[in-house]
Amino acid sequence: MKVIVQNNQIEKAIKDLKRKLTKEGFFSEIKERRFYDKPSVQRKKKQAKAAKRRRKRLRRF
Repeated sequence: MKVIVQNNQIEKAIKDLKRKLTKEGFFSEIKERRFYDKPSVQRKKKQAKAAKRRRKRLRRF
């Protein structure tokens, strides 16, 4: 991932970087990996996430 600083506008570059990292899911990944989850808890979280995506997809139609 690359962010280019133009005209010494570091704040704008940082904002762009944060936006890209958020879109990629970097911050949520860090948050998930902060503590150890047992495999059974990981499976439940994964299933809950999939169900949430399904519900979200159904709402669009």
